[in-house]
Amino acid sequence: MTIRVLVADDQELVRAGLRMILDAQPGIEVVGEAADGAEAVALARSLRPDVCLLDIRMPVMDGLEATRRLAGPDVPDPLAVVVITTFDLDEYVYGALRAGARGFLMKNAGPTLLAEAVHAAARGDALIDPNVTVRLIEAFAGAGRTAPAPPAVPLTEREQEVLAAVARGLGNGEIGQQLHISLSTVKTHLASLMAKIGARNRVELAIWAHERGLGGPPSR
Repeated sequence: MTIRVLVADDQELVRAGLRMILDAQPGIEVVGEAADGAEAVALARSLRPDVCLLDIRMPVMDGLEATRRLAGPDVPDPLAVVVITTFDLDEYVYGALRAGARGFLMKNAGPTLLAEAVHAAARGDALIDPNVTVRLIEAFAGAGRTAPAPPAVPLTEREQEVLAAVARGLGNGEIGQQLHISLSTVKTHLASLMAKIGARNRVELAIWAHERGLGGPPSR
């Protein structure tokens, strides 16, 4: 089944480049383009794409607000949003995470990672550029914040191993290979970790781990 993608970026050359990369991937089709966040929200609600690829910094409405309107916790039928950014404003990226974004990529991530992020978002998973995970950890972990509370239910040994791998920026497949467990088992552990810790996604898991000294140095 073809994954329908909406691309939003205020730079025409960037939009054209993303369209060219995505349309060249089997099973992916760009069905719309937007030059600002307001246009992206309107098109997304009209076209109902499988994945919305949004830049953070756009005129009229930025990617943060667009993400909140399309994927926020109060949206009855949220869309999958992947944020693609130059990462010059860490706070905006973290805000988009809180607003419901499912994936994060740097604009120099490359075609392979871009396609993987789109596929992951379409099937309900998350793919976050390891560089983004590392930057978020550096920006927010231990930066004068109160130490996070321990989970209400203790983590199992295997959950701690999965958590440490997430904190190093590993994807689900890499975690499975490293720990010799199936992909479905990785997802089960991640769901349990999020429930116990109160995290909404893997970046929040990574930050929580580093704030408690459980993550070790990020890989890559």
